[in-house]
Amino acid sequence: MNDEKTEDWALEQDLKYNRLTAFKLFAMTSSMVISVDELAPFGKTGATALFYLLIAGIAWFIPITQMAGEMASINGWEKGGIFTWVKGSLGDKTGWTAMFYQWIHITVGMDTMMYVIIGALSITFNTPWFNTTPLMRFILMMIILWGATAIQIIGIKKIGRIAEWLFILGISTPVILLIISFFVYVLQGHPLHMTINWNTVIPHQLNGTTLVAFVPFMLAFCGGEASAPHVKNLDHPKSYSKVMLALAITAICFDLLGSMAIGMTVPKDQIQNSTGFVYTYGKLLTSIGLPGDVLQKIVGIMLACGIIGELGNWIAGPNQGMYEAAKDGYMPKFFAKTTKHGVPIRIMILQSSIVTISALLITFTSGADADFAFNVSLAATTAQYLMVYMIMLISYIVLKRKHEDYHRMYYMTKNPNLSIAIAAVALVITIVAFFVTFVPAQGTPIRLRHIYIWTLVGMCAIVSVLPLILYRWHAKWQNQ
Repeated sequence: MNDEKTEDWALEQDLKYNRLTAFKLFAMTSSMVISVDELAPFGKTGATALFYLLIAGIAWFIPITQMAGEMASINGWEKGGIFTWVKGSLGDKTGWTAMFYQWIHITVGMDTMMYVIIGALSITFNTPWFNTTPLMRFILMMIILWGATAIQIIGIKKIGRIAEWLFILGISTPVILLIISFFVYVLQGHPLHMTINWNTVIPHQLNGTTLVAFVPFMLAFCGGEASAPHVKNLDHPKSYSKVMLALAITAICFDLLGSMAIGMTVPKDQIQNSTGFVYTYGKLLTSIGLPGDVLQKIVGIMLACGIIGELGNWIAGPNQGMYEAAKDGYMPKFFAKTTKHGVPIRIMILQSSIVTISALLITFTSGADADFAFNVSLAATTAQYLMVYMIMLISYIVLKRKHEDYHRMYYMTKNPNLSIAIAAVALVITIVAFFVTFVPAQGTPIRLRHIYIWTLVGMCAIVSVLPLILYRWHAKWQNQ
């Protein structure tokens, strides 16, 4: 009788705090994928950004989201996300390694988000020293990070509701208004700083410069699968694959139009990666006859709120998968506990502690050069996340070759050979992009190039071996 009451209570708590509609999941995942972090670097790339976005979106992102939808729909694979998928195809150790890579990559990715937040606030409050003084930048990062961690205690459902509003307020609304303002700018006959034709859109040389320019476009589409652990919280789990397809289309459109709005209205040499979005707003709105200085500050606040929502979702998403891994004994028993709302707060605190260490390293190494800090954190995030996708794509290929008999509600394609071919193309793109991330971004000061390379190599080396070291105690922790 007591067991029945416990189960009823657990179900009631799940419905109250963790149940999600398809739109809530779309909002949560959108705020993890659709971001304005990369729009300024994209606009700085020029007309070839169109080519890179379409290639990354169509040949890589759409297949990734559809593979995630297929794997998440397999019976027994609903919980745990990439940990469960890879474990089912490649075994325990590889599943744990993929989950660890996905979980820890965002420790650097959060730095990138916070740099953009601080850049937006520095323009909003006319305090450039927010962005150029390492100590102040670090203090602000800690306030943002630990505030976003603390609020997780309210539960997934409420975080999803907050994500909806912050996504609408701080991400979708500013981007839509930017695009509308851009069309007005064009109709008024103002000069465009970018020419779009066959010669400018298609890169005619395949060299280090063009490949390095392509890598950030991969990161723009990373994260679509990170919300998969929440499939179990959906009112209708079959809607997951539709949410992913809608996400892919929305992300491509937002990034295409948003980056073009920046690149075509602001001279290339005036675009800064950490402040470019807000700066463009002021310049663009002033050009079309609106009070750009005032509206720019409002947009800066909106953008900061939107990215804080994105940050909160990155804390919530991968940590659910890591919690499943902790319950299976891949981490000490201490981490296999949640709050009464089902929030794995101990794992979240561990993650935020690692973010603090990475923020300390990158922020003070870069000094007053905010763009260098942004570029290093962007590249490190990309490299570490691409390690996740290499494993995920290999596991999907193995799934299609050896386990096509597993029952699932959704297929990327009904033809296994075609599915394998699509996954193989995505894998090749991923491997090439991974190695290119170690080439310093264009414009990196000569004195900082070695720091750039060795920081990335050091981070990836540590991340690569950590899960293998931790796995040695798996049997002991599992017995606990």
